[in-house]
Amino acid sequence: MIKDRFYDFSLQGKISSIYILANIFVLLANFVLLFGINSMSQELEKVYQENLTLNELSEGLTSVQENMTEYLNVKTTEALENYYRSEQDFYAQVQNLSSDISSVTFKRMERNIRNMSQQYIDAVGQTIEAKRGRNVEKYRIRYENATDLYEYINSYIYSLNIEQFINNSENYNALSKVFRVFEFVSMFIMAAVIIGNVILIINFTGNLISPLRKLAGQADEVARGNFDIELTDYKSHDEIGVVTNAFNQMVISIRQYIGQIQERMEIERQLKEKELLMEAHLKDAQLKYLQAQINPHFLFNTLNAGAQLAMMEEADKTYEYVQRMAEFFRYNVKKGNDIVTVKDEIELVDNYIYILNVRFSGDIHYEKSIEEKVLDAPMPSMILQPIIENCINHGIREMAGKGKIWLTAFSFEGQPCISIRDNGIGMSAETIEKVLAGTYREEELSGDSNGIGMNNIIVRLQLFTETEDVIDIISEGKNMGTEVRIYLKPSAREDKHV
Repeated sequence: MIKDRFYDFSLQGKISSIYILANIFVLLANFVLLFGINSMSQELEKVYQENLTLNELSEGLTSVQENMTEYLNVKTTEALENYYRSEQDFYAQVQNLSSDISSVTFKRMERNIRNMSQQYIDAVGQTIEAKRGRNVEKYRIRYENATDLYEYINSYIYSLNIEQFINNSENYNALSKVFRVFEFVSMFIMAAVIIGNVILIINFTGNLISPLRKLAGQADEVARGNFDIELTDYKSHDEIGVVTNAFNQMVISIRQYIGQIQERMEIERQLKEKELLMEAHLKDAQLKYLQAQINPHFLFNTLNAGAQLAMMEEADKTYEYVQRMAEFFRYNVKKGNDIVTVKDEIELVDNYIYILNVRFSGDIHYEKSIEEKVLDAPMPSMILQPIIENCINHGIREMAGKGKIWLTAFSFEGQPCISIRDNGIGMSAETIEKVLAGTYREEELSGDSNGIGMNNIIVRLQLFTETEDVIDIISEGKNMGTEVRIYLKPSAREDKHV
């Protein structure tokens, strides 16, 4: 990490950093000396602190003894409270003493004082209890035992205090020797810094001049027209690195010039192919739609049915039948390549269902649920009728009057949606996948088909909405019916032609 940052320095920064580094070494030497002095001061303070702790322990022990004696003499509540308070303070001091088993003399003595102090606290407590129980014999014996322990502990604390003082004096002498060693080390560091500076400057100067020599040789080769030279990998980001990298980039740019031209030509060729492919898809969709005219068989059958109806009924029904057929054909002829509204498409479906029900004696049951706000939404023409036709031909034709179609127009997440659902034979998942992928092909179109397949519908909707997700086909299984759901984007422009 430090090496990488050093590469980013300028020449001035690198030279300056060398001298700053030398001064840092000197500063570190001073910090070492100061650290040693502080360590000695702390050790000296520790000597005083350890002896002070022992003195406080001795005072706490004396306080317990005096408060016990006072209570034994006066036997008042205040004296008893003073005893308990001093006993608790002394107990807390005892808990701070070391309980570890050690071969060090003063540590062992500290452990003995802790154990004896606990015995002393127990003895004093027993003395107080004997006094409160008015057992004079026990009270006298236990008081003498407690007093003996008190005097012994006091003398033991004094002995430990002396031992610690002697030990800390030895530490003081050792610290003095260490300080003299620090003086020698500081002189050695200063000498090492001076020698290191000389070595560092010589090494740095050599490393600085070496890439300049290589760069000069490469520039001479380029001037002679040789661009196949081995480029220098100079990692530093100083002025020399900038010049070297610029020189390397210049040579690389010259080498890659012809290759870049070839790549651009290849990209332009691929873009042109994609553009032509898109135009071909658009023209193919338009051509398929223009070719999707009313099948002669369908026209013949409907006209024949109209003639039979005219013979069997009055002219009013015949007129309505022929009128709806005329509207149906007129819609195909005039709006075959236009953008229409959802309302126009639904009216076409109504006419189509009416014509078929006349032909098949009302076998096709049809319901619709329309939200008013989606009726004016734009959409390509001849989208819903082919889907209705597929529902009849492939879903409910063979159901003997039990087939039913539901058409629903609604708003879904801010966009107009149209759902066409039947209760027919349904579709397999494999067939749905093929239809959506545009790879499904029927073996033979029905005699009444208008020739507009689902692939044509999907392509025209994609061109209209400028998105891929335009249609969903849902079928839960065999004889469970099929639902085709169309999504019309609200951003679609009405001036599109598909």
